Amino acid sequence: MLLNPSRARGLLDGIPRRRPAAACYYRAAARDRADWDEDALAAYAGMLARGARPDAYTFPPLLKAVAASSACSAPAAVHAHVVKFGMRGSAHAASALVAAYASGGEGAAARAALLELELELGRGASPVAWNALISGHCRGKRFGESCRSFADMLRAGAAPTAVTFVSVLSACGKGRDLLLGVQVHKRVVDSGVLPDLKVENALVDMYAECADMDSAWRAFGSMQVRNVVSWTSLVSGFARLGQVDQARELFDGMPGRDTVSWTAMIDGYVQAARFREALGMFRQMQYSNVRADEFTMVSVITACAQLGALEMGEWARVYMSRQGIKMDVFVGNALIDMYSKCGSVDRALDVFKEMHSRDKFTWTAIILGLAVNGHGEEAIDMFHRMIKVLEAPDEVTFIGVLTACTHAGLVDKGREFFLSMIHSYKIAPNVVHYGCIIDLLGRAGKITEALETIDQMPMTPNATILGTLLAACRVHGNLDVGELVAQRLLELDPDNSMVYVLLSNMYAKSNRWEDVRRLRQSIMEKGIKKEPGCSLIEMNGMIHEFVAGDRSHPMSNEIYSKLGNIITDLKNVGYFPDVTEAFVEVAEEEKQNVIYWHSEKLAIAFALLSSEPNTVIRIVKNLRMCLDCHNAIKLISRLYGREVVVRDRTRFHHFRHGFCSCKDYW
Repeated sequence: MLLNPSRARGLLDGIPRRRPAAACYYRAAARDRADWDEDALAAYAGMLARGARPDAYTFPPLLKAVAASSACSAPAAVHAHVVKFGMRGSAHAASALVAAYASGGEGAAARAALLELELELGRGASPVAWNALISGHCRGKRFGESCRSFADMLRAGAAPTAVTFVSVLSACGKGRDLLLGVQVHKRVVDSGVLPDLKVENALVDMYAECADMDSAWRAFGSMQVRNVVSWTSLVSGFARLGQVDQARELFDGMPGRDTVSWTAMIDGYVQAARFREALGMFRQMQYSNVRADEFTMVSVITACAQLGALEMGEWARVYMSRQGIKMDVFVGNALIDMYSKCGSVDRALDVFKEMHSRDKFTWTAIILGLAVNGHGEEAIDMFHRMIKVLEAPDEVTFIGVLTACTHAGLVDKGREFFLSMIHSYKIAPNVVHYGCIIDLLGRAGKITEALETIDQMPMTPNATILGTLLAACRVHGNLDVGELVAQRLLELDPDNSMVYVLLSNMYAKSNRWEDVRRLRQSIMEKGIKKEPGCSLIEMNGMIHEFVAGDRSHPMSNEIYSKLGNIITDLKNVGYFPDVTEAFVEVAEEEKQNVIYWHSEKLAIAFALLSSEPNTVIRIVKNLRMCLDCHNAIKLISRLYGREVVVRDRTRFHHFRHGFCSCKDYW
């Protein structure tokens, strides 16, 4: 039975004569279970102030609580009281001390506490104390230490128990140490503890965590009794490997499902980038009357972020409030990311301000959110705030900062941050950091410096980096470097349609029509196909998908009719289609039709038909938005009085009153 802290306090205070040590136990246990670890020490201090002496049963729940708190010195302080009150020989208190030190990363202190117990007892430590050491390291995510402690336990002659095997198998799985896991499996068989459901579940989970699904399946098949944990381990294992359909087949065959199994399946779809199916699974979870938890909601909110499904994300937040699901730092970080990816940076900032606890991922999420939404200066200010609160940035944080410099056009600042990352924070730049620098220099027209930076990279530049520079060459009309980069890019990816489009546009602008024809001929001979444009838009909680020129939507006739009216309205105010990025070799009139039917234009026509006049239109595009669509949407935002937010492959575009946030669009 879980104690509600306020209920526990009320019951405690209502007892006219109570044993103070027991009072501390119940208070500490209640605080711990409610994640109010910071109050455990205060409850203990209150007990001492009443003149009560702790006993052997006081310290285990107290240490369990303080081990989960952020007070690094708390285990040592409690240790002093264990000694003071003569409890060094208590297996309960000593084992709790060992676990507290180990989970807090103080391995030497944990070993010292174990040795102290052995000296006090005059014999070797019991399996219970060793189990505390092994499980403590595992809880602290020091899986290697956990496994080494198991080896030390065997050398000390202590006999492993079922609890030992569960802990060390968990450490092997989470540490991806399959070789040791197999050796532990052999000891499990030789020990005679089988059949034991918890140990067998730990074996299945260990193999699944180590991506050895054949062995996991054999261990599962050998079980005489299985429960939901057994099945969930297999489902999670297949999902982690990207074998989501096989995971779903197992999931559907489960005799019973709990929150963890539903969450494993939802997260599997998220990891496989099948976000719509993840949200569909969440709906089924609700129909099955299974309550979600904070882990479920992180996966759901992540799916909403990727789809740009702001309505669904908002609903998820309401659902959490109604269900009493705690808003921990992970959920808060996911919400910041979701609002940012939906182009609602103000709401992302609101979540950030409301969070009582933040970590480096919180700061990184809001910096990235501000950066990609065009608030470069604010993102840099947020980075400086992060440094002031002594939160150390990591490599992802610097991606956000460099992105902010790119969108704000702060070339010198970008160089400064890049060097600071290397020299001040000792972070080796990866290919993404170099990509940010190339983008920064390219947008600023520093094409030669960008090319030199690519040549000086310690790793081979990928297609993304070269494509970024090629796009910059097109914008700034640097055909010489553009041809060189295009050649290198085609060596990496011969069927990259973007290269042909950009190079063709550059030739056309230079009136090199023979080269344009040569490229178009090469495209036709090689059968290169341009990746189809796809746009997603959320309407009334449902995700609608539009592909360029597609007529599969149930409202297709109305949508194309509305789009025809929109094009007429645009032409009446001076719009003329820009066909320079048309990929196919067709007549001019047909090129215009292809441009008119781009997926984001179809999505906007659908939104104008289906939403209220003051509703913001939010679109997620799989490709970079073409110049014609960009110009057309600017006019649409003015003519129809709508705010339109488009997230394409490279950035956000916020259209209002005929203007766009990306002043340097390319």
